Amino acid sequence: MSWLDFFQTTESTCNIHFGRGIHAQISPKEEELFNKSYEAFEKKEILDAYAYFFESLINYNEDTPNENITMKYEDKKLLFSIFQGCAKIEGTITNESLYAEASIVKSSDASVALKRYILERNYQLTYANYFSDKEYIKIKLYQDNITLSPQKIFFPLRELALNADFDKEHIQSEFSDITLQETTHLKPLPEAELKMKYTFMQKWIEELEAKLLTLPSNDNSGMQSFLYLNILFKIDYLLVPKFKIYQQLSKKVQEYFSNENGTIEAKNEELRKYLIKLKELEFDEFSENFYEAKYTFNPIEKSPYDDIVTFINESLSKIRWYKNNRYPQVIPTIYSYIAFHSLYNYGMNSVLKELFHMLVSIQNAHFIETLECSVLYDTKTETLNKKAIINRLKSITEKAQDKYKSLAIFSDDLNFDSLEAFNYSYYTMLKNLDFEEL
Repeated sequence: MSWLDFFQTTESTCNIHFGRGIHAQISPKEEELFNKSYEAFEKKEILDAYAYFFESLINYNEDTPNENITMKYEDKKLLFSIFQGCAKIEGTITNESLYAEASIVKSSDASVALKRYILERNYQLTYANYFSDKEYIKIKLYQDNITLSPQKIFFPLRELALNADFDKEHIQSEFSDITLQETTHLKPLPEAELKMKYTFMQKWIEELEAKLLTLPSNDNSGMQSFLYLNILFKIDYLLVPKFKIYQQLSKKVQEYFSNENGTIEAKNEELRKYLIKLKELEFDEFSENFYEAKYTFNPIEKSPYDDIVTFINESLSKIRWYKNNRYPQVIPTIYSYIAFHSLYNYGMNSVLKELFHMLVSIQNAHFIETLECSVLYDTKTETLNKKAIINRLKSITEKAQDKYKSLAIFSDDLNFDSLEAFNYSYYTMLKNLDFEEL
């Protein structure tokens, strides 16, 4: 697997961020800069090699550098900063070595429970490790430059950045009385956007509760699971909460799929209780779980396309079962679930991610319209904007041709008669794409 597979992005049709990937464009000279970095490492031009490497990881918003990585030369050293959500990583590179660290909390603020958590985390890391310099608890990385290359340094830096970000969010969630260090780069969301997200979350939960009442009185645990999991995935992807909401939401999802001994009924009950807690959140507490930040590394490793195809096939077979057994009320939810589950669990190339997001925007047209983003489905007339959809697909295909020469999106095979028919035909299209690279 190439390290480049971890750095994928999707182009959004509006300025609102969705999901947990990088919401920016990769450098237009990314491949050229990577190659220059590799050549410089071979020539032992270490500082220049790192400079090219960092430049290849800088992402862009409308052709403007996002400054997710900054660097400067100073006294035969290269000083750099990397931003990853909550974390700000600062480091120094010499011809001999790389050293980088991120401050987490003050040592004096750390409780026994937090120190125990930090010690346990050290056993889970491959390249980085936690330590205390008496004033702060930090996570650090040291690498000898003798045998390094762009591929070899990518993964240690990625581990450092992702874990610093994750643990700061975890600490904020579980040890809320402790103040995180180095968070001035985090930007609050506008209150209007927060209120809109809060309103939608409440609306979705109320709709879920109403939907549950329509299910048959017996043998409905599978249908309940789709409803509960779908709304959690929806909240995560469309609202993108941070801190406590994200930590608890992801924990509930993980427990649901990892608890092989629990009954579906018991696991559904846990999800139901959590959704009640979300519903009861006051707006002020809800608002504390959001911020805007820069990201350099995607948190999800790239998944084989065949795994995604397998999941789509398995899910469509379940839809056929519910349809044949006359349980139509759950079918729209499963169509929605397929997209949200895929975006939550699978690392996708930028094209596939954009295609999934396009379907999500159609399935959630009311939410998208409220954000003043381009709308592809009219919720009032329940009609699809066929021309706009085909043009969007054509644009996605054309942008991908340089990398995926054999990629063809068969818009002629899409069924625009209804949203349900469109969903089925769209998933059929998604599982028949050719992502063979040049």
